[in-house]
Amino acid sequence: MLEILNAPTEVLSKKANPINKIDSSILVFIKQMGEALEAATDPIGVGLAAPQVGKSLRLFIVKPKVNSKIIAFINPKIINQKPLVKTKKGQKHKKLEGCLSLKDIWGEVERFPEITLEYQDEEGTKHIKVFNGFMATIIQHEIDHLEGVLFPKRVLEQKGTLYKSEKDEKGQDVFEEIKI
Repeated sequence: MLEILNAPTEVLSKKANPINKIDSSILVFIKQMGEALEAATDPIGVGLAAPQVGKSLRLFIVKPKVNSKIIAFINPKIINQKPLVKTKKGQKHKKLEGCLSLKDIWGEVERFPEITLEYQDEEGTKHIKVFNGFMATIIQHEIDHLEGVLFPKRVLEQKGTLYKSEKDEKGQDVFEEIKI
């Protein structure tokens, strides 16, 4: 089974290379990535980028729900994004993110609520599709991986807070602010 790498690892901080040909080795690799994602239970993973398993390839997979089918995105590129808007309270939408390559580290990241993505599927078919909500967040997180960016960079750029989680005596997650 593929091992999910932890930061700092060089491949996680480099821009990934495009896939020029979708052949059987890529299809096998996607299947192996799926197995690695399925095995990631603490935290449960909803996405995995090729650099996270040591390959500098512009490829990621997502599985937004436990019973969802795994979807592969090859050579993805965001071609449009819906502008960020403030809520009634004047706050922008931020969601708590974690990462399989940064165990026990969490932070609120502001992401575009809707994106238009151009990508290829496993058969090489090109798609242009709009994603919103949780899927848009996952895709933006995974594309950051392909650009060599880990989510704490986004948290710090947005002047947010990072947290470390630990289990208490009841097995519940407890979050403690990381002082930077």
